[in-house]
Amino acid sequence: MSALSDSSLFSIANPNTVLDKIHHLAISTNDVPKAAERYTKHFRCDIEYQDEKWAVLAFGNTRLALVIPEQHPRHIGFIHPQAEAFGELKTHRDGTRSCYVADPAGNAIEVLAPMGT
Repeated sequence: MSALSDSSLFSIANPNTVLDKIHHLAISTNDVPKAAERYTKHFRCDIEYQDEKWAVLAFGNTRLALVIPEQHPRHIGFIHPQAEAFGELKTHRDGTRSCYVADPAGNAIEVLAPMGT
């Protein structure tokens, strides 16, 4: 994960464009299938993707990723039109492309390219 210690390396957000979108929040679990089952039992959401180590649940206003601690940090994912400016993008099993960076406080941020780019 890259640190965003020098914000001058990245472009300043343009206040005259559409607001950026939060793609997902990611929380840790040691049992993805069990966690996905509990969320879908108690909340109205759809499973967009699920395997033994990762799941994405779609809610009306965002997504919730369930991750294994050894594979992914807890994080927030933003869609950004210039995601590649934050680092080398990697393609994930769900087809998204992203990189991880850290904010000045050390919080993990996933910067995702817009879908289809």
